[in-house]
Amino acid sequence: MLTSQILLWAAVIVQALLIAALARQVGILHERIAPAGALTLHQNVALGEKATPMTLADMDGAPVPIGGKRDGRSQLLFFASPDCPMCKSLLPVVRSAAKAEAAWLDVVVAGDGGKPGYRAMVKEHGLDSLPVVLSEALGRAFGVAKLPYAVLLDEEGRVASLGLVNSREHLESLFEAKERGVASIQEFLARRQKEA
Repeated sequence: MLTSQILLWAAVIVQALLIAALARQVGILHERIAPAGALTLHQNVALGEKATPMTLADMDGAPVPIGGKRDGRSQLLFFASPDCPMCKSLLPVVRSAAKAEAAWLDVVVAGDGGKPGYRAMVKEHGLDSLPVVLSEALGRAFGVAKLPYAVLLDEEGRVASLGLVNSREHLESLFEAKERGVASIQEFLARRQKEA
């Protein structure tokens, strides 16, 4: 009986040491992992490419210019769907970003479904102040394959950054990528690593 107790306590001590070593390794890996930005997928549009200017009608029929020269203002196109749970969780973030960055940024919510679903989404998430355009052609023009997806156009109507966005950090990474002149944060980190 005494021998089994000693062996059991030895096993518990060994397990505690292994768990401590693994926790340390997780901490080291956490320090090495770079911040994740918006995921850039294989798309039809390249960084710096001038988006074809178009004017689309919002759900109330008002014209919404997309792309083109914008008098010192950038434009964020946020592609979402009322059926997408991740989109719904990001809409408050988009609304908040539109208010916080209003000095230099115009936000447009885009999709290609039916108006009733989008009207319910607008009401539910308080998006009354943002234009919502429904156009399948707009999504195809920017190579949108998965949602939620965002495209940031600069003041000249060129694609500054774009990608699949699943969190506030991903959305903010588009702004950071524009500031640094790269397509994504991953590209910036890769360039920095080459220079080092």
